[in-house]
Amino acid sequence: MGDIFVPMILMVVIFYFLLIRPQTKREKDRRKMVDALKSGDSVVTRGGVVGSVQSVKDTTVSIRSLESKFEVEKHAIERVIADKSDLKDKK
Repeated sequence: MGDIFVPMILMVVIFYFLLIRPQTKREKDRRKMVDALKSGDSVVTRGGVVGSVQSVKDTTVSIRSLESKFEVEKHAIERVIADKSDLKDKK
């Protein structure tokens, strides 16, 4: 009977280290990135829009892209770009 539990426990441990732990780390890094947003940051939204952050509110961010200014939810920000070469590297 005890022989059955060892492989099951081993599978749970493997599952944790392969799936749950990396996802938790990604969520933590993403939360840190969103919390660090500030005016002037260049960002890319999940929809692919590249723009500059104009203002940051509790749950939304105002972005200026070319001649347009719009407001998106913070969770819609995919990444912050340091300079234009970052855009070319991702393609």
